[in-house]
Amino acid sequence: MTDEKLPPMMATDDPVDDEDDDIFSSTIDVSDHDDLSSLRNEELFVSSPTVLPPLTNINLNEESSTLLKSDVPLINDHKEVEQLPSKVISNGFEEEINLKENDTPSVTENNNQGNDMPNVSTNDINFENIENGFIKISISETTKVGEGMSSYVAYRIVTRTNMTMFKTNNMAVLRRFSDFLGLHNKLTEKYLRNGRLIPPAPQKNMLGSTRIKISGNQSDQATSAEFIEKRRLALERFLKRIALHPILRNDKCFCDFLEQDCELPKATSTSALSGAGVMRLFNKVGETVNKITYKMDENEPWFEEKEVQIENLDLQLRNLHGAVESLVINRKELAHSSGSFAKSAAVLSNCEEHTGLSRALSQLADVFEKVESVRTEQANTDFSIFCELLKDYIGLIGAVKNVFHERVKVYQNMQHAQMILTKKREQKTKFELTGRLDKVGSVTNEVSEWEAKLSRCQDEFDQISKTIKVEFEQFEINRIKEFKTVISSYLEEMINHQTLIIKHWQAFIPEAKAIA
Repeated sequence: MTDEKLPPMMATDDPVDDEDDDIFSSTIDVSDHDDLSSLRNEELFVSSPTVLPPLTNINLNEESSTLLKSDVPLINDHKEVEQLPSKVISNGFEEEINLKENDTPSVTENNNQGNDMPNVSTNDINFENIENGFIKISISETTKVGEGMSSYVAYRIVTRTNMTMFKTNNMAVLRRFSDFLGLHNKLTEKYLRNGRLIPPAPQKNMLGSTRIKISGNQSDQATSAEFIEKRRLALERFLKRIALHPILRNDKCFCDFLEQDCELPKATSTSALSGAGVMRLFNKVGETVNKITYKMDENEPWFEEKEVQIENLDLQLRNLHGAVESLVINRKELAHSSGSFAKSAAVLSNCEEHTGLSRALSQLADVFEKVESVRTEQANTDFSIFCELLKDYIGLIGAVKNVFHERVKVYQNMQHAQMILTKKREQKTKFELTGRLDKVGSVTNEVSEWEAKLSRCQDEFDQISKTIKVEFEQFEINRIKEFKTVISSYLEEMINHQTLIIKHWQAFIPEAKAIA
């Protein structure tokens, strides 16, 4: 008998989600997945040629996105509540998850306050029709509860649906950030082991949260409001991605999260300084070491191909995300330079004695002030539409890697059971040959137990492999749809901004020609 070392046993604790090839083409091979063909019941993307009129607002989408307007009251909260400014940013993610065609129309509501964030009109992403129902989820506003370091931000979640799993059609609840993390932990504990793709929750930001608690002056409040708005949008996308999943949206924890009009038990395990948080840190280190040291002998080409694709996609998304972040910074610097030029031109116009030239310089300063505003809006659009989408998908790629690694853990358990079973069989044979019949009975029972364990591990491995294929294919379908819709919205905004700049310069041309 050869001396073989057993593969390292995997920790039973769930790993922490990692947050932090051409992305516009799918690598799904239809011929290899006939059993998944039902997932492709609708066309991924439909576009019609649009003739761009000169110097007019251009709309590449057939419909504009809508926000749900609800009269559902807030839950009662006896603590001191401070309304925080709310602004609407659309990044191309669907405002409504349509599960039934031509259902109840939604009411348009524009809550855009302030000019630092754009209100982008985007087309809804039409996902698969499911169970003749619909569900709309939006985080309509945020409130600061309490004062000082004990304060926190509550998010008002408004849900409208006709799905039978909910007790009512219209719901509104207040949830704090730790509640969202608690929901993600519960879904991970239930479904990750089965191979389900769990959308990642937004990352914690201790610096931003502390700044909100101690914000006092106007500058700090403005920074905190921007941080809260970004987090609000990320949390809204998190809930919508769960609602898109055919299994996760039926989970009782998710339903209770949306409809129970009371405070949920505080999710203390989400705290980084808690005992559970420290254990998660150690488990994460162990998972990372195991991923590096243990290499699975893959016998399915599909998984080997997809793992390579995911690694390449992750690298390209991170590179593109960094490039878009640099683009946002450069656009803001360009806007600032335009504003400086406008101020200098205005001062020069006051010093100029020539009337025509002085008036032209004054008009030029006005044009550059308008151009500064447009370029600032464009920088915000780059961030809200494109940069946030890339950040979301970097997190989703991390969730895909977690699912793939969960399959490796199941495979390790199967290999462990196989090795133990082989040793028990060898031990039984040895006892039979040496005539130690008193030991044969107990070893025979152990052999039967490990045979049953091995059978269960094999069934679990086959099931998780099948589930991952279904989950990955739906992930690919949604990814292609969402990227195409977002790119269309992004191009629309780019054209509109450039058109507006051209309008400003065309209005200045007569003034420049009038200089005598």
